[in-house]
Amino acid sequence: MSSSSLMLVYSAPATLQAESPSKPVFFSSLRSFSVYPLVLQSRGRKSCNWVQVTARREAKTDSNLVVAAAFAAEAEVLEVAEDLGLEEVEGAAASPPPTKPKKGKAALPLKRDRTRSKRFLEIQKLREIKKEYDLPTAISLLKQMTNTKFVETAEAHLRLNIDPKYNDQQLRATVNLPKGTGQTVKVAVLTQGERVDEAKNAGADWVGGVDLIEQIKGGFMDFDKLIASPDMMPKVASLGKLLGPRGLMPNPKAGTVATDIPQAIAEFKKGKVEYRADKTGIVHLPFGKADFPEEDLIINLIAAVKSIEANKPSGAKGAYWKSAHICSSMGPSIRLNIRELLDYKPPSNV
Repeated sequence: MSSSSLMLVYSAPATLQAESPSKPVFFSSLRSFSVYPLVLQSRGRKSCNWVQVTARREAKTDSNLVVAAAFAAEAEVLEVAEDLGLEEVEGAAASPPPTKPKKGKAALPLKRDRTRSKRFLEIQKLREIKKEYDLPTAISLLKQMTNTKFVETAEAHLRLNIDPKYNDQQLRATVNLPKGTGQTVKVAVLTQGERVDEAKNAGADWVGGVDLIEQIKGGFMDFDKLIASPDMMPKVASLGKLLGPRGLMPNPKAGTVATDIPQAIAEFKKGKVEYRADKTGIVHLPFGKADFPEEDLIINLIAAVKSIEANKPSGAKGAYWKSAHICSSMGPSIRLNIRELLDYKPPSNV
């Protein structure tokens, strides 16, 4: 194994000389410390050089011994590391720390990097991207774009000119879809006393009081709507952390806190839908199934639009409606003409 030595001599109060390398080395520290020979192991590939740093004291009166790794020695270490292909070497510059993995929307690929399926690209040709369609034509296109193996849901995405971070611009309400949602809704009821039998007779899937609360705390979530009577709300408060994130917490605005339990059960079974504006002011709600007749989808959508118009927040200013789109669960969106949507009147025979 070959070796090369570097001798550093401290001969003056501020002078440091390098005897071995060709490049001069300068140091300003006056403290003394020791450096052991630095050995780079080759991991079985090939031999490596010793880099030895020694020092001697010429002036007997000076008791401070200064020993340090010179820049030239560090450069030699880096060259050997590059030859060996080592990623980390003691004394070399540290690699930057790994970045944290992205989560949520930040982890999604950029729009320019997304790829669409052949099915989506084919059905996307049926409509023009920026064109605004009247309601009957849009519903007809929506039905043409559903070609999956399951029955897709018809969805409406309505952008409003509101900022929900202000209390007087928040929107949350319910609407009864005349033609239903096409889904089977499982209803659980939290009540006590005589209302237990009323809820069972009205068609509730699960009815209970404290016992049902304990089941929910244990992980029971096999229901779509949870209705509670007002006298049960103090006990239901303990379920806030479980039901809140899932959107199942009983709320008077959502119609899930009611004194008339049988009526509330019947409304949700028939097609009562809760909607609210998200933080960007967009309302997302289903208004039926793609296999519904076109007339039924139109009636449901008009009912939802009228409900949103009737529950306009008091703090909303200027034009209330900004844009409206409909689509199926797996299909592209279809832009609607806002003015024609608000003024649309279904035929008299519908």
